[in-house]
Amino acid sequence: MGLLFDSFWRAVAYCVHPRVMALSVLPLLLMAGLAAALHYFYWDSAVEFVRTTLQTTPWLDSVWQWLRGWGVNTDVPTLVAPLLLIVALTPIVVMLALLVIGFLMTPALVNLVATRRFASLERKKGGSFFLSLGWMLGSTALALVALLLSVPLWLIPPLVLLLPPLIWGWLTYRVMAFDALAEHADKHERRILLERHRWSLLFIGIVSGYLGAAPGIVWASGVVFAAAFIVLIPIALWIYTLVFAFSSLWFAHFALAALQQLRRETIANTPPPPPQSVIPEPLTVESPNQAALPPAPTA
Repeated sequence: MGLLFDSFWRAVAYCVHPRVMALSVLPLLLMAGLAAALHYFYWDSAVEFVRTTLQTTPWLDSVWQWLRGWGVNTDVPTLVAPLLLIVALTPIVVMLALLVIGFLMTPALVNLVATRRFASLERKKGGSFFLSLGWMLGSTALALVALLLSVPLWLIPPLVLLLPPLIWGWLTYRVMAFDALAEHADKHERRILLERHRWSLLFIGIVSGYLGAAPGIVWASGVVFAAAFIVLIPIALWIYTLVFAFSSLWFAHFALAALQQLRRETIANTPPPPPQSVIPEPLTVESPNQAALPPAPTA
């Protein structure tokens, strides 16, 4: 627990570092451009599709009639459609942001932590670029499958607040823990650390997942959302980026400190080599008779 909280406050302190603030702008520009393009080309049609689906679904008619009975005279599907679309798009935006940060920010942030705090830690380069890419894509595919399978459970109000952040947290744990150790740990060390600190790393991922869900409050602003979409989406994405930057720093501080501790334990538990026995050379003693003999005559 000491390592967990020590890495937490160090990550918070690093978030105000000028280099971290500058790096947080790069994914923001990319994601903001993507969100603006999607909004321009597909937002209206997507909202209209969701609204039509809500209005034409037979079992939802009883819900709308029940709301009218309570005096709700507004067009509820029209108000609910943007919010449902936001809930559906949020996991996709989060995963895209995670992929962008994994390529652009995480290596730079890990190198920043390593240079400033773990300069003497040997870099064994146990994770290549293609191995990291495969790990990231495989984990993302598993998370997408989990999200698709859990969509029916989102209709239960408590679960929609629990399942997506848990899945995002698992994905964050898988991707960022690997990236934090890819440069410094070899394959054997990485396997030991991921096994030994699995629950702590998963806890960091889940906390990061819930922090990543917080910007959804910025998006879900009712009627104002549709009018201020272009303003709100960059703000929300910048918050996402800052959250993921904090997560990368948290994983980096935790993983590199755990690696340093593992190597110290390995050195301490390694028995010293056995002392080599020294066999003394035999002493040759000249006899007095040999010393008195004259040299042999030469031909």
